[in-house]
Amino acid sequence: MPGSPRANFRYLAFMQGRQFSNDNDIARVGRKFLDLSLPKPEWTHTAHFAVTLWLMRHRPDIDLEEKMPGLIRAFNEATGTPNTDTGGYHETITQASLGVARIFLASAPARPLHEVLDRLLVSPLGDSKWLLTYWSRERLFSVEARRGWLAPDLKPLVYDEIAPT
Repeated sequence: MPGSPRANFRYLAFMQGRQFSNDNDIARVGRKFLDLSLPKPEWTHTAHFAVTLWLMRHRPDIDLEEKMPGLIRAFNEATGTPNTDTGGYHETITQASLGVARIFLASAPARPLHEVLDRLLVSPLGDSKWLLTYWSRERLFSVEARRGWLAPDLKPLVYDEIAPT
């Protein structure tokens, strides 16, 4: 994947630690997330995006903006992670991440899901700290942001401007 030396390094590091190399692996994790049988150690940053992309493509009957909060809370409870004001489900992060996943999926509707996931993860938006470009740490990790959507305070999050090219 061409780009700056930093982007090339990030891509090579990513490929070495790649969690999903095919769509069947993504589907397995998606189904296990839904039936609450996914082992907690498999619920990684990458798995969050993999499950989201899988649900968007294969379960259009689920309104993710509405239902994902309950799905994540149920998964957390099933794996012993309490949903509190300091841990577990986080509304602002979830809703922002849904928007990112949606633009990446829309940019490549015919590509295999693992390729869409790879594109997302090697982009700056695949970094777990990407939200701190838009939200201050204090605002993003506030109780209010965990409980409900809080708009960014550093710069507007305009999905059309961050869509992959």
